[in-house]
Amino acid sequence: MTSLSRELVFLILQFLDEEKYKSAVHELEQQSGFFFNVKYFEEKALAGEWDEVEKYLSGFTKVDDNRYSMKIFFEIRKQKYLEALDRNDRAKACEILAKDLKVFSTFNEDLYKEITQLLTLENFRENEQLSKYGDTKSARGIMLVELKKLIEANPLFREKLSFPSLKASRLRTLINQSLNWQHQLCKNPRQNPDIKTLFVDHTCSPPNGARAPTPVALPPGAAVPKPLTYAPLGAHAGPFPPAAVPANANTLAGWMVNANPSSSVQSAVAAASASSIQGPPNQVSGLKHPRSSSNALGTIDYQSNEHEQLMKRLRSTQAVDEVSYFAPPQQTSWSLDDEVPRNVVCNINQGLNVTSMDFHPSHQTVLAVGCSNGEVTLWEVGLREKLVSKPFKLHDMAACSVQFQAAIVKDSSISVNRVSWSPDGNLIGVAFSKHLIHLHSYSGSNDLRQLLEIDAHIGGVNDLAFSHPSKQLCVVTCGDDKLIKVWDLSGRRLFNFEGHEAAVYSICPHQKENIQFIFSTAVDGKIKAWLYDHMGSRVDYDAPGQGCTRMLYSADGRRLFSCGTSKDGDSFLVEWNETEGAIKRTYIGFRKKSAGVVQFDTTRNHILAAGEDYQIKFWDTDNINVLSNTDAEGGLPALPRLRFNKEGTLLVVTTAHNGFKILANADGLRTLRTIESRSYEASRAPIEMKVSGSSMVGNINPVVAKVERVERSSPARPTPILNGVDPISRSMERQRSVDDVSDKSKPWELVEIVEPVQCRAITLPDSIDPAKKVARLLYTNSGIGILALGSTGVQKLWKWSRCEQNPNGKATARVVPQHWLPSSGLVMTNDVPENSEEAVPCVALSKNDSYVMSACGGKVSLFNMMTFKVMTTFMPPPPASTFLAFHPHDNNIIAIGMEDSTIHIYNVRVDEVKTKLKGHQKHITGLAFSTNLNVLVSSGADAQLCFWNTESWEKRKSITIELPAGKVPAGDTRVQFHSDQVHMLVCHETQLAVYDALKMEWIQQWVPQDVLSAPISCASYSCNSQLVYATFTDGNVGVFDANNLKLRCRIAASAYLSHASSNSQTLYPLVLAAHPQEPNQFAVGLTDGCVKVIEPSDSEGKWVVAVPVDNEVYLLLLWK
Repeated sequence: MTSLSRELVFLILQFLDEEKYKSAVHELEQQSGFFFNVKYFEEKALAGEWDEVEKYLSGFTKVDDNRYSMKIFFEIRKQKYLEALDRNDRAKACEILAKDLKVFSTFNEDLYKEITQLLTLENFRENEQLSKYGDTKSARGIMLVELKKLIEANPLFREKLSFPSLKASRLRTLINQSLNWQHQLCKNPRQNPDIKTLFVDHTCSPPNGARAPTPVALPPGAAVPKPLTYAPLGAHAGPFPPAAVPANANTLAGWMVNANPSSSVQSAVAAASASSIQGPPNQVSGLKHPRSSSNALGTIDYQSNEHEQLMKRLRSTQAVDEVSYFAPPQQTSWSLDDEVPRNVVCNINQGLNVTSMDFHPSHQTVLAVGCSNGEVTLWEVGLREKLVSKPFKLHDMAACSVQFQAAIVKDSSISVNRVSWSPDGNLIGVAFSKHLIHLHSYSGSNDLRQLLEIDAHIGGVNDLAFSHPSKQLCVVTCGDDKLIKVWDLSGRRLFNFEGHEAAVYSICPHQKENIQFIFSTAVDGKIKAWLYDHMGSRVDYDAPGQGCTRMLYSADGRRLFSCGTSKDGDSFLVEWNETEGAIKRTYIGFRKKSAGVVQFDTTRNHILAAGEDYQIKFWDTDNINVLSNTDAEGGLPALPRLRFNKEGTLLVVTTAHNGFKILANADGLRTLRTIESRSYEASRAPIEMKVSGSSMVGNINPVVAKVERVERSSPARPTPILNGVDPISRSMERQRSVDDVSDKSKPWELVEIVEPVQCRAITLPDSIDPAKKVARLLYTNSGIGILALGSTGVQKLWKWSRCEQNPNGKATARVVPQHWLPSSGLVMTNDVPENSEEAVPCVALSKNDSYVMSACGGKVSLFNMMTFKVMTTFMPPPPASTFLAFHPHDNNIIAIGMEDSTIHIYNVRVDEVKTKLKGHQKHITGLAFSTNLNVLVSSGADAQLCFWNTESWEKRKSITIELPAGKVPAGDTRVQFHSDQVHMLVCHETQLAVYDALKMEWIQQWVPQDVLSAPISCASYSCNSQLVYATFTDGNVGVFDANNLKLRCRIAASAYLSHASSNSQTLYPLVLAAHPQEPNQFAVGLTDGCVKVIEPSDSEGKWVVAVPVDNEVYLLLLWK
């Protein structure tokens, strides 16, 4: 088949998928053999539809094509056979053995005999090789992991596993272009041609013999039943990637100068393809817009041949108009691609007008969407999959007010005004356009349940948010009835705030130190602030333009912004000075007039985004000029809604065609790739090449040329034959070369950094003091400073400031920071007992960086981070404090691990220990709260992990970490939660391990070995939880993949320890801290008191890189 014919098949596949002819799609895939749909294959295999699985495979390979194909079919039939045995269906098992597995006896008769012997066992798990066989679902999952490896390695599937990148509805676009071309050839082109068939070429017959006045752009609807600009695919069940919707003529017209409304056919084509024309950011683009000259018709001889006629028409369109774009000056030197989500990842069709969106607070790719018909949908945007959809349903009409009943009878339509996640991600609040709010519980995947329905306001409920007054999770609402109300989770109204003279448009609950309050804005432009009492509003300001305004705080809670639009259509984006109630900064870049209210959001403490003029505009919070803008490849409404995820790596924006687009920055793209390959990655753990002499291991081809390197990811690796489950002990064995892939198209190899030029490292000033080891190390939450606690109880703070080399003022290895001290010259020094050799230093920083709490064998001291003054001391020894942690929802509650193995839950405000937790045998070495699970996890020097319920403070479970044989429990055990607040990293000198805190069980483990064989001194997740950094007592630093604890990079001591030291044999990092916003930066505190900041070199920019490897490796293919 020719290349064009092959491409035509792909176009037809896309068309069939868009038209939802699913069975036809997969039938054509199988019959053509051009594209192997791995997802479809996986679905059928997981469902156990073995006949369909083999039928689909038969379009691409046969059993005896090659050794990979043979192993693929064997795995499938073996699984089918074991499932029949598991069901005690002996007759079916015998049938499979005779019909399906018999073919393999030719290649390995002993293997076939042993499979047959399984029929004699009451439970096939009595076979040693099958003792770890789990249930059917898990066994199918394990089988699929192996099948994917075999398929990827099989040369018959080469170039058949990825679908070509096509714009949406490409076949229809080509048909439209053909019809436009045919219309060009018409001798008598009509203004509105009536095209009823594609079976014959289009021609326009002259009306009453008259000649049409001018060639015109073919109306989109006239070409085919669907318009020229097609709606995007929704959540694709197939492999076809969603494509961006081209900008329509109306969208494009907003960008043009002197646009000609009566343009030629070429104009329509140019407009339809405008979205594919891309230029450099922040640069004026000159888009040529063809236009027929006024005398074009007079130059055409309609009696000439068609070719000459067409050429004359084309020549007549050479006159062009320039199209000018708004070009804001570039204002910053940091990388836009790294910070600002501007890359369109996918275009998802919701099918309804999207009215509100919100990302899950910890699952960064789970998106809640509210629609104009009252429906709420959850999407996993990383997989482009709809998780669950909840149509609006009235729970109890009789319980609703008379006003609501009258309103719903008069007009039954209802839409979502606001959808919002609770801070812990367990609840979704929905505000509707009539009276009601709904509260749903969410426990993961597609489990969304309605908990509560409240008739909250008379008229529309315009906004909804969650807050924590008195440490109680509440819902705050506002509405057309000019009221703000606060509800507890049982539906009981706690507060009713009156004072606005117009409908309340938005609310912004917030907390400053221990003061909780609510900002509210009304449609008349009034801004008020309320405390959780009954004393009325405390603040009364006018919003800029005195129109509808929304207020938001930056992620660190330090800066307040508002954005709104006046009744005259003027839009204002400003930063407020809270203390003075005055506008601190007004950002520029909006058009003069807007038909509605401009929506905005903020992220990463320094980025603002607003949707206006069919595009998204971005600002650096410290610069009033537009930083960048994007039209997201076209298709946006005039005033798009938008929302960042919590990390600021993704941005969702509504489209004009009942859908939304996901935009990503560099970190977001990596996150999405990780999600797509996570199940693939998790299955790959390194093992050594071992060949057992058991008869249960056979081979298809006994001839081996040579084996240079055998990888776990190789489909030909040796594994137990019948269950696909490796012994747990094998996960401890590693190779020096890293063999698993997070990007399936690129293999990873271990990066060795041994020279100073291979990375960037700086030594913080005034930090080297051999008598004062660095005992604890923290970045400030804002990322602009580093705090170190020495073994003598003295704390030091270093801060970076903004400069030309460091425009954002964040911690960096490019610029040496200042050893910061207040003007008073005070030093933060802890209470240290006389005999302090055994003291365990500990430190914790409040979320807003205002206070630091620390101890070093004596009392716990609370320091003010601005003045270094001691605010208070508490908990005098004995017992001494050994670990400190702030409660995530209340800075007044502190968990304090003690020397006597207890944990005190202490309330600073009332100076009282609320409860004591007992469960460890030795002193506490680690504490970590999960905001999602309401769990506190503690670790101790007894190598125990304890799980505590943070509501009742009862112990839920205790686990002993697995230590090497003969190892006595000793040394620190540290715990840290993954950003998903479910998985957690456990660090001990003997191992790194990952646990599931929800199930309270161990998942995987890595132990020191090979190039990293020294004991572990410290470990931490990177800020995005994609990497794990670990330091070792020989000075090495390891960078691991957090998903599977695979070693990706080794940083030798020689790369960052440059200064000479008399005790260099003992110089190594004691502690490590990861930057809170930059995933590739970390800091280490050394045994000589030195603190260093380390990050990749400019040439790489990250620790983990993909490199090509030699694929010409001869492998021995063994049966499992």
